[in-house]
Amino acid sequence: MQIKYLGENIYEVAYRKITQDAYWGRAWLTEEKLRVLMLTWEFPPRKIGGIASHVYDLSRAITRKGTDVHVVTCCEFPGAPPYEEVEGVHVYRFNPHRTPAFNFLSWVFSMNICMVQRGSEVIDAYDGQFDLIHAHDWLVARAALDLKGRYGKPLVSTFHSTEAGRREGIHDGYQKTIHDVECQLAHQSDRLICCSEYMAKHVLQTFGVPMEKVDIIYNGVEASKFNFKIDARMVRERYARPNEKIVLYVGRLVQEKGVHVLIGAMPMVLSVLPDVKLIIVGEGRMKETLQEEARQLGVAHKVLFTGFVGDKTLRLLYKISDLAVFPSLYEPFGIVALEAMAAMVPVVVSDVGGLAEMVEHEKTGVKVYPDNSDSLAWGILRVLRNPEYANRLRRNAYLRVLNRNNWDALAENTAGIYAKALALPLKVSAMRRLQVKLLEPKPLTKYILLPVLYTLGTVTGESSRSLQEIAEPCRVPKGAIFPLLRELVEGGYVTSRRDPVGKLRYWLTEKGIVRACSLFT
Repeated sequence: MQIKYLGENIYEVAYRKITQDAYWGRAWLTEEKLRVLMLTWEFPPRKIGGIASHVYDLSRAITRKGTDVHVVTCCEFPGAPPYEEVEGVHVYRFNPHRTPAFNFLSWVFSMNICMVQRGSEVIDAYDGQFDLIHAHDWLVARAALDLKGRYGKPLVSTFHSTEAGRREGIHDGYQKTIHDVECQLAHQSDRLICCSEYMAKHVLQTFGVPMEKVDIIYNGVEASKFNFKIDARMVRERYARPNEKIVLYVGRLVQEKGVHVLIGAMPMVLSVLPDVKLIIVGEGRMKETLQEEARQLGVAHKVLFTGFVGDKTLRLLYKISDLAVFPSLYEPFGIVALEAMAAMVPVVVSDVGGLAEMVEHEKTGVKVYPDNSDSLAWGILRVLRNPEYANRLRRNAYLRVLNRNNWDALAENTAGIYAKALALPLKVSAMRRLQVKLLEPKPLTKYILLPVLYTLGTVTGESSRSLQEIAEPCRVPKGAIFPLLRELVEGGYVTSRRDPVGKLRYWLTEKGIVRACSLFT
């Protein structure tokens, strides 16, 4: 396909050629879109953690910006079709149970084999015309690295968490296996995306990758999905008594999420405010342990475990809740906390990881000490006992989400990272699909004017140009060009002569051609 310059002046083109900054350029445009293969082990309606929501929202936002996104994921949800188009995103699902799995690691291994096969089918269907691969977390690392090697495509990987962070270190062979996969993915990816400064520092320290290949893009949320009206009384009666305040937790029921800390805070909360109901949404290996702990503490009648709920039900729960609590011990970001803020529910979070960055204490939420039930109970009571304070928190948090966590803006940032990956090494062919914003060039100087003259073809007396003919494609006044040309003539880079009507015409000397070419390279 022929590459052409669209709507640009020749000076901008020459400037980018000198700086070799095609990442910021708008020069390499064609009729085709950037095409991305995105790999994830979960995608709606299959939702286990926050990756499903992240990929769902990100892929749709990037598609709205003009990128052709193809998501490959596994299918373990009744009724989920093998292929569907979701708001322009192409979603391909495969069955991950073709080979026996003896534990979770062996299941991940077999799932990756199936993902490679499905991903290869998708790439081959487009004759290999994909620009890059975007992997989400270690669970798809083997497939991502295999496809990168097979097709020679740049690889961008988003690290949503790490095994060392989740387990506070690597303690056995099982964890080391996962850690080694993460390390391989980190080092062989062209770019790494982290969802918070905390996560970026953690990745740098854990895997020892170069700082310059790590980028930070915070998670986003679509606040508009909570813009609907409900009969709150009718919805509330499904979960709590009319006089009970609802405290909501959403997330996996695992150690690092700190749900046990929340249950441990309930006796103190109920001793001050008896009419409180804790609703715990999610599944996980600690569910029975947590239920037993609630019974032993005598608060089981005030704690409701809903298990997994669909998106519609979850949005209803946000709408009727008086408070959302996220007591994580380890949290790279915490997208459910962001959803609560978008739903205008005041939040109490532990002061760790990405949660600490997201919430400004007593302005957009309340931060408490991690792994401390007494501190958590204090935070819960601080919000529930002060309605005006709670309203101020919810308003401030909602405005923060609108300004800083908009998916359309985050999609543009992600496209910029794709551009960085494609620019390594910088080749016009690698940039042919990319459409990004134009960086304003520096002021026109005599040395930038040399490549301009070369680009215009003014290399012989027969191809010489007048002052007007040089100024016009540069879109600058003749008065700005003339003193620069005079300096170049004095330096021996340009020569001139008068045409039959007395106008000066200019072209490059051999010295000027050599200098112009050296500037290009």
